[in-house]
Amino acid sequence: MYVSSERQGNIGILTLKHQEKRNALSRALVAELIEKMDELAGARVRALILTAGVGARVWSAGHDIDELPLGEDPLHYSDSLEQLVRAVQHFPAPVIAMVSGSVWGGASELVLSCDLIIGDETSSFALTPVNLGVPYNISGTLNFMRRLPLHVAKEMLFTARPIKAREAEEWMILNHLVPQAELLQFTLALAEGIATKAPLAVAAIKEQLRMLGDSAPLQPGIFERIQELRHKVYKSRDYAEGIRAFKEKRPPQFSGE
Repeated sequence: MYVSSERQGNIGILTLKHQEKRNALSRALVAELIEKMDELAGARVRALILTAGVGARVWSAGHDIDELPLGEDPLHYSDSLEQLVRAVQHFPAPVIAMVSGSVWGGASELVLSCDLIIGDETSSFALTPVNLGVPYNISGTLNFMRRLPLHVAKEMLFTARPIKAREAEEWMILNHLVPQAELLQFTLALAEGIATKAPLAVAAIKEQLRMLGDSAPLQPGIFERIQELRHKVYKSRDYAEGIRAFKEKRPPQFSGE
């Protein structure tokens, strides 16, 4: 079991439990997580908390690197991470990320796709595609641009530097920064407050915000240019080097080719 599921009244709680692989977002973990989300949606919970537990050292290490393909698009529409992000965005009740520990790579996109983010003093967030030579996809890049001030998204993406809790609060990544001892109680109280509101109205407002945020169309020329840029990257030697270096636990030697 990679994910545990529980209910407290009208609140669902999903906890990532695969600490042996630092909760890497493998196909198996994602499939189980989406299945349990569907079950809680069917039970008509009014708020959902997504967490790795209080005191986790790593909330999630991000995409399972062993599952990233070489020589082809690593983040296509049917990729497990992309399916999970869409499941969170389309979940019929607010999803709250409760974060202890570090959040890496694609897991940062997952957290930023949640409706609210509550973190403790150990929480940190890093967007790491440039560490691996990964060409991030259009939907993920748009998620960052919609959720973060543009200059913040650029710094996080260009440097891959982990953003610590206090900085995350200042940069509006976190809705609330609370002491670890109070994290669960605070998050539950927030979820319980949401659960007392009119559920149809909350669901309609969430869906309106999602659709309006997605409403700006991309011109065909822009889309094609972005795809050309991404194709050049995932066919490059640097992408293969980034994946090899990660698996060999050494710094990558990028050549720009």
